[in-house]
Amino acid sequence: MTNDPLYLAIDLGAGSGRGFLACLEPARLILEEVRRFNYLPTQSNGHLRWDFQTIFNEVKAGLLEAGRLAREPGKPIRSIGVDSWGVDYGLIDAEGKLIEDPVCYRDPRTHDVMNEVFTKTPRKEIFQRTGIQSLEFNTLFQLYAHDKAGIPESATKLLMIPDLINLFLTGRAVTEYTNATTTQMLNAKTRNWDRELIERLGLPARLLQELVHAGTELGLMDPPLAHELNLQGVRVVAPATHDTASAVAGTPLEDGWAYISSGTWSLVGIERAEPLICEEVARQNLTNEGGVFGTTRFLKNVMGLWILESCRKEWVQQGLNLDYDSLLTEVASIEGCGPVIFPDDQRFFNPPSMIDAIFEQLLEAGQCLERESMAPSAIAKTILDSLALRYASVLRTIESLTGRRIEGVHIVGGGSRNDYLNQATATATGLPVRAGPVEATVIGNVVVQAIAAGRFESLAEARKYVGEQERLKTYEPVPSQALADGARRYKETERRYLEHEYSND
Repeated sequence: MTNDPLYLAIDLGAGSGRGFLACLEPARLILEEVRRFNYLPTQSNGHLRWDFQTIFNEVKAGLLEAGRLAREPGKPIRSIGVDSWGVDYGLIDAEGKLIEDPVCYRDPRTHDVMNEVFTKTPRKEIFQRTGIQSLEFNTLFQLYAHDKAGIPESATKLLMIPDLINLFLTGRAVTEYTNATTTQMLNAKTRNWDRELIERLGLPARLLQELVHAGTELGLMDPPLAHELNLQGVRVVAPATHDTASAVAGTPLEDGWAYISSGTWSLVGIERAEPLICEEVARQNLTNEGGVFGTTRFLKNVMGLWILESCRKEWVQQGLNLDYDSLLTEVASIEGCGPVIFPDDQRFFNPPSMIDAIFEQLLEAGQCLERESMAPSAIAKTILDSLALRYASVLRTIESLTGRRIEGVHIVGGGSRNDYLNQATATATGLPVRAGPVEATVIGNVVVQAIAAGRFESLAEARKYVGEQERLKTYEPVPSQALADGARRYKETERRYLEHEYSND
């Protein structure tokens, strides 16, 4: 047994969370899941909201269990790091209390808000200032809608979800940089809040807090809470608090390779030393999100496996309880390439019925078969083939914009276990694909804590360690006339939707 300390990572997704204990031994990376929990948003006080107290109680339960497990081998927990999804926030009053539960980014309050904002500051100027892709759920538009409806007068602080957790762990109110960039309220050049933009839109800049960078130690856990959880002397570190930033940090990424963080959303991009901001990047609606240690995540948000998961929920409601692995086996057995969809159609964001939304798009594109003839496996194949083709399109766009050839694609996250999608991605892109680690977000969270502790001297050293410990699966392109035929149909479908998007700029 080595004397290496333990690190605790809390990873909060948009609907579920996990807690992991990690030990970075010289020859072995050990991850142990200590808790898994769910917290779907619900309607409350006129909006779709997150029950923050439930989330925080689950986090505390994970911390308590982690402490118990750590005491068995007598290893100290050095630090705790929390990451989460982006864009959502909570408001704090002068006494340090949460005023109301945070509104979920899928709430309809931001419908039509973007156009109103653009009448005050043009879309192109906002991009020039922030480098961030305009999406209607970005914090900028959420806050605008919130301000229009009336922000409580008692509000003194605005904090992103992981920053809220950190406040209640330590009493310190700060905003970590990687997650802050998803707000579309930071200036890409100064890497600080763009107060001129915020004030021009009439938004309350007074609510914004000090920015800190990934790897910042926020202090020891608040003594009463540490006593309650029996975690005295444990530090709280801000990792890359945006989950995709943590996932990229935890990816043993080679020079010239792109990444896809594959889950509910698919984040398709490359790592750069600086933002790329120009008219064509704005037109293509790519984004420059903050990465760890001065890097930039140049990427595109793609709707991702949310589409398939939503269909699976509907099938369960219909009495078709389909095992995920069995469904993918059926998908792989289907010959040819059937109908294809454009995954980033706004109608897929949060429809009453995802299956209905898919058939509406297919009907408009003249691709629709008889609905009754489309078994769940055929619909799943349509979704997965379309995602692979969308990934290929985005990567070609990135190559064009950067003038650099992409050598391969590294897929991480839960979607990296999807063999069918990984192979389809290799074939659609014509590039080798590496899949794994599945827990890249947790690993990235942990290695940033470890860098803060001096365990690694740099991100490059930490990534080298991860690559040596993790078993990655490789997929090579396989010529497919069927997918090539599907790509031609997909290209026409994508062109129609993107032309409509550009015409609305």
